[in-house]
Amino acid sequence: MTSYLYLAGAIICEVIGTMLLPYSKNFTKLYPSVSLMVFYIFALILLSFAVKEIALTIVYATWCGVGVFLVSIVSYFLFEESLPWQGIVGLFLIVVGVTLVNSFKLIPT
Repeated sequence: MTSYLYLAGAIICEVIGTMLLPYSKNFTKLYPSVSLMVFYIFALILLSFAVKEIALTIVYATWCGVGVFLVSIVSYFLFEESLPWQGIVGLFLIVVGVTLVNSFKLIPT
C-alpha cells in the first residue's frame, strides 16, 4: 500500500512540474525553471520507491495515464485550454485503461 502512496506522490510531483513549464518561459525564468526540475526529480525518486513493490509496467502505465489525465484537466481550468468531446472521450479511455491495468496482477514468467 505504501508503494501506491509513493506512486501518487510521483504523479502529483510530475503534474506540478509539467504545469510549471509555461511559467518557465523556455527556462528563461529562474524560479519556475528550478522548481519544475525539483518536482521532476522528486517524481523520479518517488517513482523508484514505487517500483520496489509494484511491477514496472503497472507503475509506468499508471504514472503516464493519470499524469496525462490530470495535466489535461488542470490545463483546462488553469490555462483555459479547450477540451473538445474527442479529448474527453480519450481521457475517459485513459482512465478505463489505467483501471484495467491496475485490476490485474502481472504474473512473472
